[in-house]
Amino acid sequence: MQTLWFILVGFMLTMYVVLDGFDLGAGVIHLFAAKNDEERRMILRAIGPVWDGNEVWLIAAGGTIFFTFPLLYASSFSGFYLPLIIVLWLLMFRGVSVELRSRIANPVWASFWDGMFFLGSALLAIFFGAAMANVIRGVPLDKSGIFFEALWTDFNPFSANPGILDWYTVLVGLMALAALIVHGATYIAVKVEGPLNARSRLIARGALVATIVLTILTTIATFAVQPQMSTNYLGNPWGFIFPAIALIGLIGVGYFNFRQRDLASFISSCAFIVGMLASVAFGLYPLLLPAVNRANSLTI
Repeated sequence: MQTLWFILVGFMLTMYVVLDGFDLGAGVIHLFAAKNDEERRMILRAIGPVWDGNEVWLIAAGGTIFFTFPLLYASSFSGFYLPLIIVLWLLMFRGVSVELRSRIANPVWASFWDGMFFLGSALLAIFFGAAMANVIRGVPLDKSGIFFEALWTDFNPFSANPGILDWYTVLVGLMALAALIVHGATYIAVKVEGPLNARSRLIARGALVATIVLTILTTIATFAVQPQMSTNYLGNPWGFIFPAIALIGLIGVGYFNFRQRDLASFISSCAFIVGMLASVAFGLYPLLLPAVNRANSLTI
């Protein structure tokens, strides 16, 4: 039964990343893809109808963890208190930015809040990636399931007392940022036409190159940082279907982008994200929250 809950929580988190990921990516690119206020409004209108609904998946996942894995909930929400507060403020800041940009008809005012919307979106993408990297790498859990992480310590993921940020978590955060830029750009390309469509497609191509490079680097680093990954994949080769889905999705993004098939490119981006997150979940199972001292890890 616990395995089913593990899959369900993973599904909810994946749905959140897929659905809210494109509006995070759209928030990052809207300063560069849009050349005037009207085009920025087009981007905001493209994500506006689904903005709030997408975030429900994150709330649902948190609630499900609360009653299915209470020890995980207690440990992670207390240990990750600082980054969770930062994420909450960034989520609120994004919403406030969109609401306030149109309150005063002044280009300086609108530009300021556009910049804040970009900053909030970019930092959220990086923080979500870094959060996933912390779970993969492991945290300094003690025998009672309690831990605390400083924002950074020695920047070494192999340290006995790692911080939230080290070179591995930053690397994964940057990969998440690049992937969500691709995701957001392909979504905007689907929703708009004309020059904005062409620029969004071009941004997706550039971000795709960065995503490919960073995905290769993070994959190598992940297997070095978390031994459970190698154990699961070598012991259960059928699990390679998940990285294969991610690879096919990554190839599809570029293939369909160059052929100007925007919807297919966006669907491919969805497949890449689903494949990557499923690969992580498969590689970690049955670990819920790995510990630096493997004996203290929380498992199903």
